[in-house]
Amino acid sequence: MSVVALVPAAGRGVRLGAGIPKALVPVNGESLLLRAVRGLLAAGCVQHVVVAAPADQVEVVAAELVELPSAHVVVGGAERTDSVRRALDAVEQVAPDARVVLVHDAARAFTPASVIRDVVSAVERGAPAVIPVLPVTDTIKQVDEAGDVVSTVDRSQLRAVQTPQGFAIDVLRAAYAAAGEVATDDAGLVERIGGKVHTVDGHPRALKITTAFDLAIAESVLAAPRDYAGDASRSWSGVPRDAGDNE
Repeated sequence: MSVVALVPAAGRGVRLGAGIPKALVPVNGESLLLRAVRGLLAAGCVQHVVVAAPADQVEVVAAELVELPSAHVVVGGAERTDSVRRALDAVEQVAPDARVVLVHDAARAFTPASVIRDVVSAVERGAPAVIPVLPVTDTIKQVDEAGDVVSTVDRSQLRAVQTPQGFAIDVLRAAYAAAGEVATDDAGLVERIGGKVHTVDGHPRALKITTAFDLAIAESVLAAPRDYAGDASRSWSGVPRDAGDNE
């Protein structure tokens, strides 16, 4: 049985301000998309990747991924939801034996292989939906419409969600069949239909590249020659996680 990853990459990346689709923005000479897709396949547990590209950039995206024969490109939609649906529909032709499907952001191009493997393993063990998460470290305030603080939220039970999110393929299909027009979180769609969502440990390197500041971090730290992407025991800076870290 195959594992297939879906990468919705039809967004324009307005907040990044690069003037090209965010997935095609280069980091030290290689696009976020190429790095993300290569990382999925290199994890050793993903057999195929389906990328949903902007309608006017399909050939460009296909050329970007030409070195990866297990990557397939389809036309994406106006919204992320549309792109995931189209990529999910393509799985029937790409890998009809697929039972596990991942949904991954190209902007999380430096996600460690260990995180990808942990998500896939959890679905293979029977979890209908799995998400990688990190504890929330900032103090969280709830405010009213005037901007005044209403309360301080207990962060001990809060988690920041990363990708790839993993699903039993029938569960994701059912969630999208019941979904409305726009959704930004695939696991949230599973929650809406009453499905259970399991969590595994995420990693700081799975940072989502959204702004020019994030891009600068990626270029100076994440894409540096000394790359610890496959070593979950280290932080994004290459320092062991519990060495001098009291957070």
